[in-house]
Parts: sequence; C-alpha cells; structure tokens
Amino acid sequence: MGRQDGEGMTAEDVTAFCAAMAARGIGIWLDGGWGVDALLGRQTRAHSDLDIVVEEKDLQDVVGFLQGSGYRDLPRPDTRPWNFALGDQTGRIVDLHVVVLDDRGNGRYGPPEAGEGCYPAEALEGRGEVNGRAVRCTSAAFQVQSHSGYALTDKDHRDVTALAEAFDLELPAAFRDRPR
Repeated sequence: MGRQDGEGMTAEDVTAFCAAMAARGIGIWLDGGWGVDALLGRQTRAHSDLDIVVEEKDLQDVVGFLQGSGYRDLPRPDTRPWNFALGDQTGRIVDLHVVVLDDRGNGRYGPPEAGEGCYPAEALEGRGEVNGRAVRCTSAAFQVQSHSGYALTDKDHRDVTALAEAFDLELPAAFRDRPR
C-alpha cells in the first residue's frame, strides 16, 4: 500500500519509523491515536500524526534522524522544548513528548516548575502492535486518564470508549455523559 501526499501517518510509516529507532537503539513509546490503535491491535481510523514519548537523552538522535529524512519544525502555539512537532512535505507529522526517566521509571514531562506532570512508570508499560510489529506504547489506563483537560473531540470519545471496553476500564464521567 503506497502513501499519498497529505495522507498523514500510515501504519507503514509508523512501523518504518519504529524499525529505524530500534535499529539505532532508541526506545520510544507510541502515544495518542497510534498508541490507542497499537493497544487495540488494529487501526481504527486515519491519523494525521504520530505522537511519541522519547527520553531526553535520545532526543538529539531522533530529531537528527527526522531532519535527515526531510522533516522540519512545525511551530505551534503550544510548542515547548519538551513537546514539539516535526513534519515533512508529504504531510507526515511526528509529535514529540520528551521525558526524563527517574530511578523508578517515571517520566518527568518538562521542568517541574512548568507543572506538566509526568508519565508514571506504569504508563510506560503498554505493549501493542502496529501492522504486525510489536511496539511499546503508553498504557490503556494512562490513555483513558490523559484524555481530559481540553475540548474533547469525536475521535477522543471513540478512542477512549474503545480502550475502556477492550481493557475493562471505567469510562470517565466526561465520556459517560455524552450522547452517542
């Protein structure tokens, strides 16, 4: 299956990126929409981007790889050194979430004074599959919990509902109270 410009991130793009990172000894976790689909073991919708969690110690290598592959900075109003996006001319976007792991495996997200919180160690224990490739991803419980604090979209509702059903998780009130 070939890609078409403007298609976003396909399953083939995701697995190729994961393979390139693994070949470089760089561990990443899929987050966001592809993280949800990895947990579910199937692609449920088209994805405009690939959200990844990456350790700060690997950031320069990941950015260097992406830039060498034609990706450039995509400034956004919420761009910060620990959360930014790179995109290429075909419409592929990688949204990077940078963490520093502590001695217990918790991933601090941004400087403490920014109040961004962290990825608890158990959030980084998710495992899933994209196109038959085993991948690390943020856990289903973390994905469900992290879908809050912003205006929820239809895709958020579909993603969270699918995870809650597949993993027998309680659906947060904001999702239960929404008409289907």
